[in-house]
Amino acid sequence: MQFGATLPQIKRSWQEARAVAEELDGLGFHSAWVCDHVYGVPQPNLPIFEAWTELAAVAAVTSRVELGTLVTPPFFRNPAILAKQVATLDHVSNGRAIVGLGPELGERMRALEETCVLLRRLFSEERVSFAGRHFNVSDMVCEPKPLRRTPLLVGGSGEKVLLRIAARHADIWNNLAVFQGQLAAKVDVLRRRCDEVKRDFAELRVSQQCVVVIEETEARARESLEKAKKIYGGHMGGALEEHGIWGAPERVIDCIERHRRLGAGLLVIEFFGRDTRVPARLFAEKVLPAFARA
Repeated sequence: MQFGATLPQIKRSWQEARAVAEELDGLGFHSAWVCDHVYGVPQPNLPIFEAWTELAAVAAVTSRVELGTLVTPPFFRNPAILAKQVATLDHVSNGRAIVGLGPELGERMRALEETCVLLRRLFSEERVSFAGRHFNVSDMVCEPKPLRRTPLLVGGSGEKVLLRIAARHADIWNNLAVFQGQLAAKVDVLRRRCDEVKRDFAELRVSQQCVVVIEETEARARESLEKAKKIYGGHMGGALEEHGIWGAPERVIDCIERHRRLGAGLLVIEFFGRDTRVPARLFAEKVLPAFARA
């Protein structure tokens, strides 16, 4: 079981983002993640750092955590340019880049699959020519190559198309927080999609995007949970009490174990709190050891 966490990005300073990244790096977390939005959420005038630029800066001040996006839409950048950004990040980080990809609707699904194909080829072939419905490259060179076989994460919930794309191309499939209560059903569908494309399901890692509310006591956790449900609303806070991860450390461990039994091998955590280093420290001290032993 591995644990990643999100970095401050919206209405936060670089100093805050850097401090959290360095903390996660030192505490033993597997990975650090950012969202890839041009505008702030939920209001477009909210300041937000650009994802791949922030990750490159984080790479230079950390040494261990892997670095990824949750997620990069395919139309934001031509895949050839994205490949160069990822390869550069991989060298700056000494082989720690993860490419998180994922749309939800319509034509973006076709573009997602073309992006997966192009990235894999650009990361491995000397020259690439490709004529797709959405993207075209001619005799493209991507040098330097990433230092490792860069993991591709595909995030989303669509059972007919997106999970089939994940089965074909992804190293990691990420279940969105809003579908946390449906994790078992989504994993079952993903297994079937792997069977359909003749892919060994064991080659895929399942990750779960989630809010984690952790406090020293159950009473304080309950208070924070009520605040979190109001702040996050239906997107990240929907069914948080019923299906989410919250409580004092012992209860948090039980919640995570439930997710592990359903098939999750990686949690991408958004810690609840103004300074997310505080809950991250408690998590690292009281929760991580339970899974290190396992």
